[in-house]
Amino acid sequence: MSGVTKNELTQDATDPTTEVVLDASLDVSLAVSLNVPGQAASAETGITDSSAIARRMINRLHQTRFLTSAPKLSLCPPDVGAELAFAGRSNAGKSSAINAMTQQKQLARASRTPGRTQMINFFVLGEEDSQRIVDLPGYGYAAVSESMKLVWQKELEKYLIQRKSLTGLVLLMDVRHPLQSYDRMMLDWAKKRHLYVHILLTKADKLNRGPANTALLEVRKELKKLEMDFSIQLFSALRKQGLEELALVMVERLGIVTSNL
Repeated sequence: MSGVTKNELTQDATDPTTEVVLDASLDVSLAVSLNVPGQAASAETGITDSSAIARRMINRLHQTRFLTSAPKLSLCPPDVGAELAFAGRSNAGKSSAINAMTQQKQLARASRTPGRTQMINFFVLGEEDSQRIVDLPGYGYAAVSESMKLVWQKELEKYLIQRKSLTGLVLLMDVRHPLQSYDRMMLDWAKKRHLYVHILLTKADKLNRGPANTALLEVRKELKKLEMDFSIQLFSALRKQGLEELALVMVERLGIVTSNL
């Protein structure tokens, strides 16, 4: 799987909702590893099909709408269907990633003071409530009191361990500061539960390609040492980098029937 997107950007990179321009060069290895139906038939047809599925999934994500917010697990929507949760430090770029994927500027609203968003936010794909994106509270920001951090940490742990409809976790880390203590804590929880994790090394636009790829390789090495078989990629909401790879992850983890896209 390539950590760097092969898209050529032809739109204004400063607008996080700019239309995404996709090509047919998406690496088929990601689709094969994720068991996306019909993607391993051949190298020639598989690459084209993967890119088409990613494009259709991104188009569908544009229909994503807000469902509800819950301050704790007991007030979350019914535990049915499939959920893919986004988690990360308060300044890792969760809201920007969700808004870039859905091509909506204000779907996931970032707090002006990182670390102040205390709700578990649920979004649904179109009219169906059975496939959901979940924006978990940010963690680890210094502006929040230690007592509040402990409260949020407890609720995050409850959600990750007890939520039956949770099919995977997208863990966001700033590519310049990956694998901080809270990131490792989240990975440990996921490993204990045997939960699928896909890591986004965000803000890749802050580094040149060489240093960004080096950071990607270093995190992969560390995960291997920790015996954590999690997928990982570079991502930039600003440059629309990595949207295709993430779209294929979402197809697989949310149980999207590709023929219905």
